[in-house]
Amino acid sequence: MGFIPQIEPWIDDTALTYLKRVIESTYVTEHEFTQEFERRLCELTGAKHAIAVCNGTAALFCCLKALDIGIGDEVIVPNLTFIATANAVLLAGATPVVCDIKRDDLSFDLDKLEGCISSRTKAIMPVHLYGFSADMKSILSLAEKYNIKVIEDAAQGVGVFHKEKHVGTFGDLGILSFYGNKTITCGEGGVILTDDDELREKCYRLKNHGRSKKGVFVHDSIGFNFCFTELQAAVGLSQLDKLPQIIKGKKDIRDGYVRSLSNLRDKLEPLLPQEDTLPVYWFTSFLTPYKAELQKHLSDMDIQTRDFFYPLDMQPCYDNNIVRGSSFEESHALYSFGLSLPSSYMLTWGEQERVIDGIIKFFEK
Repeated sequence: MGFIPQIEPWIDDTALTYLKRVIESTYVTEHEFTQEFERRLCELTGAKHAIAVCNGTAALFCCLKALDIGIGDEVIVPNLTFIATANAVLLAGATPVVCDIKRDDLSFDLDKLEGCISSRTKAIMPVHLYGFSADMKSILSLAEKYNIKVIEDAAQGVGVFHKEKHVGTFGDLGILSFYGNKTITCGEGGVILTDDDELREKCYRLKNHGRSKKGVFVHDSIGFNFCFTELQAAVGLSQLDKLPQIIKGKKDIRDGYVRSLSNLRDKLEPLLPQEDTLPVYWFTSFLTPYKAELQKHLSDMDIQTRDFFYPLDMQPCYDNNIVRGSSFEESHALYSFGLSLPSSYMLTWGEQERVIDGIIKFFEK
């Protein structure tokens, strides 16, 4: 019957059209296609500046260094996130302080967040997880109270709006990711968003060897090579063309699961978006105390599912590298119960029915 992946990108001949134009131009490093990609992301998000970089982790690192965050500083990150969020803080020389999350928006438990702030805290880094949004109004209010910067990790948030504003544009800086499994992809790639002209210039120099433009060999500051390519931009432009269709398709997939599995609500609970957020269902996820057994049942049917991210306080690589800022009951529970079902735009209704039937049969037992 065929393997059903949990997620895969939708890449077709439209990408080849853009790639052919890039190859014929002979400009394969950053040039006009990258500029167009950045312009269209400004148009999508409403940000004044979009700076394309090689990946989302590099984007977070540039944000941190543009704010002069480094050795001796602390940055608060949520305990349930992909590990790159905290790794970028370590790469910058600072220390991640992990805070528990709450179930309703999968972001900071605001009652615990204030307790994580110390005299060394320089930034709060909310993560917009699984296509939902953090409570940015409350986070920004707390940051203003303590004069702390805000860097939004919106790696999974392309197309997500909160209070009619695109995620990644609330704080001082924000980032998007275009890794292969994201809503839209460049294969690899990230973008920094900001409205601040000075921060834009700092981020550009950081990603371009400390230079304000290419082709010169006098470097005003320390920088690195985190540059984008025209080949990535070509794929990205073809993906942006399809973004509205992808967002609608993913919503249809999510609605199909929720509707068809509604009789199992006492055993299989869907994640619900907040009223003030227009989500993008990057993954369709449920909570179930029967996760391990259901996951094995679906795997035996050649259906791939995915765990939630492993909590940072449990990561074996972080024994001495993080500050554990609070108790973590909620993030531990979400990891234990959270399961993401096949959510690709390319998932057919017939394939989705196979997943749904497999789940219903499991619970009938």
